[in-house]
Amino acid sequence: MTYTVAVRELCDFTAKQGDLDLRFTPAPTALEGIAGHAVAASRRGTGYRAEVALSGSYQSLQVRGRADGYDPTQQRIDEVKTFKGRLDRQPASHRHLHWAQAKVYGWLLCEQEQLAHIDVALVYLDVGTQQETVFTERCSADDLRQHFEAQCQRFIAWAEQQVAHRAKRDAALITLAFPFGGFRTGQRPLAEAVYKAAVAGRCLLAQAPTGIGKTMGTLFPLLKAAPAQHIDKVFFLAAKTSGRQTALDALARLSHSAPALPLRVLELVARDKACEHPDKACHGESCPLAWGFYDRLPAARAAAVASTLEGKPAPALLQTRVREVALQHEVCPYYLSQELARWADVVVGDYNYYFDQGGLLHGLAQANQWRTALLVDEAHNLVERGRKMFTAELHPATLAQARSSPTAAQHAPVKKALDKVRRTWVALDKAHPAPYTVLEAFPDKLLAALQQCTTTLTEHFTDHPTEPDGALQTFYFDALHLQRMADLLDAHSMVDITQASATHRRTFKPGDSVVCIRNVVPAPFLQPRLAAAHTSTLFSATLQPARYYADLLGLPDDHVWVDVESPFAAHQLQVQVAHHISTRYPHRAASLAPIATLIAQQFRARPGNYLAFFSSYDYLQQAAALFAQQHPDVPHWCQSRRMLEGEQRDFLARFTDSSQGIAFAVLGGAFAEGIDLPGKRLIGAFLATLGLPQVNPVNEQIRERMQALFGAGYDYTYLYPGLQKVVQAAGRVIRTPRDEGVVHLMDDRFAQAQVRKLLPPWWRVD
Repeated sequence: MTYTVAVRELCDFTAKQGDLDLRFTPAPTALEGIAGHAVAASRRGTGYRAEVALSGSYQSLQVRGRADGYDPTQQRIDEVKTFKGRLDRQPASHRHLHWAQAKVYGWLLCEQEQLAHIDVALVYLDVGTQQETVFTERCSADDLRQHFEAQCQRFIAWAEQQVAHRAKRDAALITLAFPFGGFRTGQRPLAEAVYKAAVAGRCLLAQAPTGIGKTMGTLFPLLKAAPAQHIDKVFFLAAKTSGRQTALDALARLSHSAPALPLRVLELVARDKACEHPDKACHGESCPLAWGFYDRLPAARAAAVASTLEGKPAPALLQTRVREVALQHEVCPYYLSQELARWADVVVGDYNYYFDQGGLLHGLAQANQWRTALLVDEAHNLVERGRKMFTAELHPATLAQARSSPTAAQHAPVKKALDKVRRTWVALDKAHPAPYTVLEAFPDKLLAALQQCTTTLTEHFTDHPTEPDGALQTFYFDALHLQRMADLLDAHSMVDITQASATHRRTFKPGDSVVCIRNVVPAPFLQPRLAAAHTSTLFSATLQPARYYADLLGLPDDHVWVDVESPFAAHQLQVQVAHHISTRYPHRAASLAPIATLIAQQFRARPGNYLAFFSSYDYLQQAAALFAQQHPDVPHWCQSRRMLEGEQRDFLARFTDSSQGIAFAVLGGAFAEGIDLPGKRLIGAFLATLGLPQVNPVNEQIRERMQALFGAGYDYTYLYPGLQKVVQAAGRVIRTPRDEGVVHLMDDRFAQAQVRKLLPPWWRVD
């Protein structure tokens, strides 16, 4: 059995050396890189061949890739690297890696074309000035062959171990049995749909009710399909920590049920949760765990996966395990976990690790041509999360903090560049003094000022690597993200300016606006990521109407939709509409008394634990205050703004089998989805809202854009997102086939036909 590896992956493994060093940044965007390669190719002579596919082998190793270009006349192969900033500040380790890649391509071409020698060129193209710097070395085919074989020899022992691991993994997955006695009601149809989608190489949108075991019902069939479908990696992507933990628990149950299963499971966490030295910069001169990182990485990597290489069950590479191994070998835990993603079978992480512009998992999958399978948990969240990923904002406070930073005070070029951004911003606001303005395009002058500023800051950070400045870096990264989104601006997004006076009731002051490229439809960005996977399953308890999610998430035209029948019966949940209550904004004050009365009546009729959801913290606090005043004997507790994780745990800890009381919470917040309170821990919910987004200038612009794109402006902007939150919150009540409870829908609009049809079909609404 052969092991196939990309040239870049081979050299990343064998030729990286020295420190982890992120100073030579920022890298050009993907579009800038593509454009830069096209520019370099266009300057070459007639007969120049761009994107030359090459492959070669050494023993059981198959190496493949695409050389950037080859000039047969000059007999020269080009490895093109685009960059920003100053090339003379490039770390030697980066140049060493680039030469290693170029020479591997050189040998593959010599072998393919039967050449005795070739010129190998590193072509560095500055995406800002379009100037090239070229380094050329004449190499004999024999020297290049020796270089190629040396890289392969360093890799092949690991590759052979990987081949053996993959064979054992696939053999174990073929015989893997479902870890429970049998499937729950609804779980088998879901599992069958996931398996069939994997076999057909399709995208599946699956609406499946809470309580049937969706996580195991998707992971198990996908792992069973992996051997026959030659799936290299399974990526389980979640919106929240709770979703990741549920997946890790399911995978642990699988491993426990099949002790011989050598499945490598990796948990990816955010950088701020994994960083050991948050006060230091990511390079060897600042952080001790970056110093000599690549020299110590091989031993750390081997230790992390040692058990599976020995044919033993693998302990899951959770955050704690990766940290333990990293600190034993004195390397950075965060970047060790990123390296381990190359060798894991299942990776569990946040959406952004795959769907974000610079998503690690997507980048690795593309570079290595992996055959991947995606599981997207609680996929209804991907609409809003996708919008946030591809939205960019500039806040005046961020610029003000950068301008008042010590760096700006001490370095005139930095201060000058920041001041120019400020002047351009002020001029923009003077030209658009209205509280809210939508522009046809991003302002050219502000964009030019930002581009000049980020170039200056890049040079400054490169020249002063040991002087971290948090405020300056925050503005820098915000500006870079905005520039990238400006390059990609289209009908999916809009440019708007919101004056501070519109949000804080202050007097209009030019330069105090928020400038935003606001993504409205994430589909154009998400669609290529979904298409890149062999199969993908997006699942949730609330994915209705399916057309809404297909449109906004960019699902392929041939995607499959499945609506798994609920295992719950109508008699388990009393759903009652309070026809006499209106929670519309003008009626909020009048609604408080009847809401308090209804909650108290239900509690006295059946004491227990209830959740009461409101559309805002202000509404919640008003309702809770009146309830406490009128019914002081009924225990109650409230969600507060910006609760820490410990406070959230304390909030949930009050729900026990023997406790009683009313918990007041905000719809769409931490307690409206992703929490599990079965049995007597929660017996009812009150929803004092339809969950409709606020009617404001921004949402009205979104409504107009949705109307233009899909012909359903109000539904796509207000009704569907609102009712999705309602159903999620109500879904906290019935968690198992044995649960019974009540849901009070406290608004007369719940009686409307267009609203009722968006509620779960198994509900019997009175």
